[in-house]
Amino acid sequence: MPSSATYVALLRGINVSGKNPIAMADLRASCVALGLSGVRTYLQSGNVVFGAERRDPRRLADALHGRIERDFGHDVAVLVLSAPQLERVAADNPLRPAATAEGRLFHCTFLFEPVAQERFRGLRLPAREGERAVLADQTIYLHCPHGYGTSKLNNNYFERALGVSATTRNWRSVLALRELAAGAGS
Repeated sequence: MPSSATYVALLRGINVSGKNPIAMADLRASCVALGLSGVRTYLQSGNVVFGAERRDPRRLADALHGRIERDFGHDVAVLVLSAPQLERVAADNPLRPAATAEGRLFHCTFLFEPVAQERFRGLRLPAREGERAVLADQTIYLHCPHGYGTSKLNNNYFERALGVSATTRNWRSVLALRELAAGAGS
């Protein structure tokens, strides 16, 4: 029997302004019914850490998407990262948040499909003074010194500009998910 590997699922657009409501206990139960192990959720915004014997993140995402649609009636995009992929995202942040207090000004927009650097560099970013956006692999690292809520460099902007689905997490959530995923393997 193959051993279980740890994954993180990022669900796009649940429990946001009353849209696509899913209770985390129900989401965990749905994941367990799908055959996932050690299922844990983080916050109410669709972050799930779990173990699975299957090793293909895309197939896991498809299975989760189908299960969520069946159990809750919501057609939500699901991105699955392996624990090592999330570790790389956390470790390789080119903007390097210097202090934990400043960490609230950093975000990661996770792209569901690869985007060429040339295409990203060709964007006319609607950045305010001090805002930065850097693409590395399938992650856009953001620094929004005026706050993410007031930035035009938001999830919807990148989805429209790049033509791919995306989901954004604040830096504290990225680090918390990394810790949850690291602890799941022990």
